Amino acid sequence: MTSSILRPRGRDRVRVHAAPMGIAAGSTEPTRILDWRHPRVAMLVRGLGATTASDPENAAAHRVQALRTAHRWIAAAVRPVYSVRDERPVSEVLRRGRGSCSQRLAVLESVARASGVATRVRGLVVDGTFWYPRFPRLHRIVPDQVLLAWPEFRIDGLSSDGHPAAPWLTVSELFGDLGELSADPGGGFTNADSETLFEALSRTAIDWDGATACPSTGAPCDLSAHVLADLGHFDSRDELFARHGQTLCGTARLLAEPVLGRRAAGA
Repeated sequence: MTSSILRPRGRDRVRVHAAPMGIAAGSTEPTRILDWRHPRVAMLVRGLGATTASDPENAAAHRVQALRTAHRWIAAAVRPVYSVRDERPVSEVLRRGRGSCSQRLAVLESVARASGVATRVRGLVVDGTFWYPRFPRLHRIVPDQVLLAWPEFRIDGLSSDGHPAAPWLTVSELFGDLGELSADPGGGFTNADSETLFEALSRTAIDWDGATACPSTGAPCDLSAHVLADLGHFDSRDELFARHGQTLCGTARLLAEPVLGRRAAGA
């Protein structure tokens, strides 16, 4: 049984209409969370060489490849933990050298914005039972709703073939379209071991809309059954959290962060 006690009060997200509430244009501007002008973030961007391609014909492919390179660097350099502070600035995540899936995705967004690629997020409310495999003895304190800020990147010149939402590229398709990724022999994301959502999206389909099917063996790729509500698109994760709160209420985050913020994912 999941817990609703830990949820921010007055945040009945499940009843929010599933249709997007207007069009989010996204932005390349820094925000409190995506503080890419901070020297620490700027140094990372320079080190990755995440700059705009000089050849317009190959600009889209260059930008996608740069984001893949950044993802691999983050996966290797920022240790995955169960931090519950979704609002933590990217510069602080880099200083600590560890972060949750949400925080590591924010690092990727910051790199994108710093290199001239606009980003936005899709707000998804996911059933807390999705995280049961990670906390087999602690079901009673798993929040009943988990708020995900799922990034999208504006890649001008992106082909609409296989990308119906072009020029927007969801992070789920950063390493290929969902059909290709779902064919991975390793199966879908299990949420039960050291692999996190952040790592998994580079090898398998993370499908929140029920558009794909993994092979019959292994974990499924279609995760749509876990989605309680689609909150639509927001210009930034800052805006999403300001409107809908974070997964846990402030008191719960204060008490849980000293422990979960250092606990390795999968431990």
